[in-house]
Parts: sequence; structure tokens; C-alpha cells
Amino acid sequence: MRNKILLSDETQIEFFGLNGKRQIWRKPGTIPMLKHGVGSILLWGCFSVAGTGRLVRIEENMNREKYRDILDENLLQSTQDLRLG
Repeated sequence: MRNKILLSDETQIEFFGLNGKRQIWRKPGTIPMLKHGVGSILLWGCFSVAGTGRLVRIEENMNREKYRDILDENLLQSTQDLRLG
């Protein structure tokens, strides 16, 4: 039975420092630059006993619709790639 289980989750990875809220104000038209203490990436991924599934970078804020879209687009394909279903 455990050979058919696929686990998924999302995580935020900070480029520098600990997770925390930061606000940066820029003038319009300014190019964002990565400075020390600033920057993160939000990822969704899945894995099973058979291996790892897809890894997706989340470009916008996560909400239930976005989460459903990620599952619709990636969960079934990951189960097929891993030969779980």
C-alpha cells in the first residue's frame, strides 16, 4: 500500500537569513536587485517511495485556486511518471 502514496507540499526558501517578512519600496521603473538579506523562492514538489515527482516554482501568491491549478497540472503527471497509478 505505501508504494502507492504520493506526498506533496510547498515551501519558501530564503536566499539569505531566516524566514521573515520584509518590505522593500522601489521607485517605479527601478530594476530589482538581490541584496544580502533579501530574496526568496516558493516551490511546490512531490515525492514517493518510487522517487521524486515534479518541482514547480510558484511565481505569484499562493491561494486555493493557484494550489488547485498546480495539482491539476502536475500531480497526475507525477503519478504517471513514477508509475504509481
